[in-house]
Amino acid sequence: MSKTHDVIELTEKFGAHNYHPLPIVISEAKGIWVTDPEGNRYMDMLSAYSAVNQGHCHPKIIQALKDQADKITLTSRAFYNDQLGHFYDKVVTLTKKQMVLPMNTGAEAVETAVKTARRWAYEVKGIPGQAEIIVCTGNFHGRTMAAVSMSTEAEYQRGFGPLLPGFKVVPYGDIDAFEAAITENTAAFIVEPIQGEAGIIIPPEGYLKRASELCQQHNVLFVADEIQSGLGRSGKWFAIEWEDVTPDMYILGKALGGGVFPISCVAADQEILSVFNPGSHGSTFGGNPLASAVSVAALEVLEEEKLVERSLELGTYFMERLKSIDNPMIRDVRGRGLFIGIELTEAARPYCEALKERGLLCKETHETVIRLAPPLVITKEELDQAFEAIEAVLAPAAIS
Repeated sequence: MSKTHDVIELTEKFGAHNYHPLPIVISEAKGIWVTDPEGNRYMDMLSAYSAVNQGHCHPKIIQALKDQADKITLTSRAFYNDQLGHFYDKVVTLTKKQMVLPMNTGAEAVETAVKTARRWAYEVKGIPGQAEIIVCTGNFHGRTMAAVSMSTEAEYQRGFGPLLPGFKVVPYGDIDAFEAAITENTAAFIVEPIQGEAGIIIPPEGYLKRASELCQQHNVLFVADEIQSGLGRSGKWFAIEWEDVTPDMYILGKALGGGVFPISCVAADQEILSVFNPGSHGSTFGGNPLASAVSVAALEVLEEEKLVERSLELGTYFMERLKSIDNPMIRDVRGRGLFIGIELTEAARPYCEALKERGLLCKETHETVIRLAPPLVITKEELDQAFEAIEAVLAPAAIS
């Protein structure tokens, strides 16, 4: 039997079955290419859900990891470390916010945003009752209790009750419903500028800008969850920029660590993040020197290699090619930058499995959508190669 078979068998035997991966084992990776134990190469069109925007094992990021690992990896926040300040400076410059609070995973950053919004609501806005946070249908903010309490997916919530109160759900893209949901107890609006897990859903033009205006009018925090859509994925540094909106708070993660080390954060002005005092929130690993050094390198790679601009240019080109595929089974091709969804009229997984056989790795989302989000270092020629595989698989009667 193959080593791939052995690895899958061992993983399935001892691992909790909370994932249903494609039957492939990745043992090495570089740039946009990954290799299985038998030496077969595949093009990665998922980028670990946007965590690998800079490409797998980028040499500059790996070198930053190695250099820092030889010095110090963890201090806890009981002491200062000599890397965290550099990370803060980089994120403040990028977001044009005044303060940063670091965590480890995207879900932790979402939790931090929720705690920030609630404390701000009581201590700064002076909300008299129970603070409420407005979220949208189809959202995906993580897997913690707060995140699943915000979700509208029944399977994400099944068996985990009682859920956390204080969240009000409105239809994504419906500005009238959002306005009607605002009350004197509204603390914040947490929204994904592009919904990734829901199927690369882009809101109607003007929705985010009008929502921002309503938040300002009612003294409600506008919080942009840019964990998947940010850091170049959409062809802008932040997807919220497509509507020229500046949120009160950014939630960042995934590509912030370059696919090498987990790090996340929220960034906001002092009036908002100064609600925290020593002991009110924290993380032993949050802001550790290893993650901080890696993140600085990861952000520098995005800047130096102009990967944001590259995402916009190549994403536009790739989407135009994808829209040329003539098959009535394709309901829609949508996206921004290299953040693209092909919505089908039937289940997408068989087509993802067929693409794997042609050396292209992608994953279905929301049942009927093929998500295409390659590392931003991909070349035009490699996109053409990917298109040939996609066109062949999505040709009429390609799958019986």
